[in-house]
Amino acid sequence: MKPPAALEAEKKLVGETAAKWVPSGSRIGIGSGTTAAYFIRALGRRVREEDLQLSGIPTSNASEQLAREVGIPLFEPERGLRLDFTVDGADEISPDLNLIKGGGGKHFREKVIANASKYLFAIADSSKRVPVLGSVPVPVEVVPFPFPWVVDALAQLGSTPILREANHSPVLTDQGNWIVDCHFGSIAEPVKLGEELDRIPGILEHGLFLNLAKLALIADGNKLTLLRPGTATTVTDSASVLPALDPQSPAAL
Repeated sequence: MKPPAALEAEKKLVGETAAKWVPSGSRIGIGSGTTAAYFIRALGRRVREEDLQLSGIPTSNASEQLAREVGIPLFEPERGLRLDFTVDGADEISPDLNLIKGGGGKHFREKVIANASKYLFAIADSSKRVPVLGSVPVPVEVVPFPFPWVVDALAQLGSTPILREANHSPVLTDQGNWIVDCHFGSIAEPVKLGEELDRIPGILEHGLFLNLAKLALIADGNKLTLLRPGTATTVTDSASVLPALDPQSPAAL
């Protein structure tokens, strides 16, 4: 495992690189977490210094506050809106670009906004790239009233559910709900597990992000790798990969 300082440098590199690739005129989802924070700050600099024209919808209260501080124009969800893409971090990224998200407890809005986008562009440090999902727990946002029954159902699926707490009280999401971290171990069939979680009454949302990410940018030291499902390409931090993010480009997803 790399030291924390090295992983922090990778987060900064990948976040700032992704910000360079955002085309003017984009309407995007703005992710949450430590890696996304580097992206937001760098995007704000482009707005201020380059007069970059874009607007975004943040995936959390924290991201909204930071985006406003750095000058990124924001807007609200609206009928008929399809975002060009969402840029967000991940806790794990598999080779087929399925993700586990929600370490920060923001996965409900993150998934809503990812689904409202043409695709999700994941950015992460090298520790988040895994062969199979499941080294980290799957966060589950639970409405408090049915909590005991939800935990029973999660245990029946083979997990070890643990209520996320701080100072001996449940951690609250932006929606005022609780988070249960579910340790499943290696997840051989993430789609099946996602369907089973979707069927449990009382779960607002879970942290399996399946078939949403079409691109992922991973930093490993100074090396940048652009992932598509099943493929990986080494890239520079130049704008040479810009067409992949441009919804008007023939190379766009």
